[in-house]
Amino acid sequence: MTDDTLCAFCDALPGATRSQPFGPGIEVWKIGGKIFALMAPGSGRISVKCADPEFAAMLIETGRAEKAPYLPRGGWISVGFEAQNADEMAHRLRESHATVRASLPRRVREGLD
Repeated sequence: MTDDTLCAFCDALPGATRSQPFGPGIEVWKIGGKIFALMAPGSGRISVKCADPEFAAMLIETGRAEKAPYLPRGGWISVGFEAQNADEMAHRLRESHATVRASLPRRVREGLD
C-alpha cells in the first residue's frame, strides 16, 4: 500500500474521521472520538491497535511489527505498510477499527450506525 491508498482505505471505513490533532504531518483516524490508526505520511509506517495484546506482543517478538512510539502497550503496534501485503495491511486496519469500535459505549456505537 502507498500513503494515498492507505489514507483512502482508512477514510472509507464506516464512521471513520480523519484529523491532525497533533499538528500537521500526523494523520489520525478515529471512530467515535477514539483513535484507531496514526500515520506520518512518508514514514512507510502506521500505528494500529490489535484486539489482543498477546498477539501484538507476538508480532513484535517475531519482527513483523514494532511497539508503536508514544502509545501505550496494551496492543498498539507500528507496522511498515510498504513491506506488508495489501490483504494483511487491510486486515490490520479493519481489526484496529473493529477493536476500538467495540470498546466504545453502546450509545456511541449505536449513533455510528
